[in-house]
Amino acid sequence: MARPIAETPVLTGSDAVRFEKLRLEVESLSKEQRAENSRELNEAVKKAKSYITVCL
Repeated sequence: MARPIAETPVLTGSDAVRFEKLRLEVESLSKEQRAENSRELNEAVKKAKSYITVCL
């Protein structure tokens, strides 16, 4: 049986300020910065995969 989804809490105070600051930083990234972030993430995933063994 499905459970109801809880409402998203409203951010206030320092949490709201921090969220807005981070949101603006992400929106201000250039295409080159986004591409570099993607490249670094892909490298980190490849490295992590070399350490992980999945046994089924």
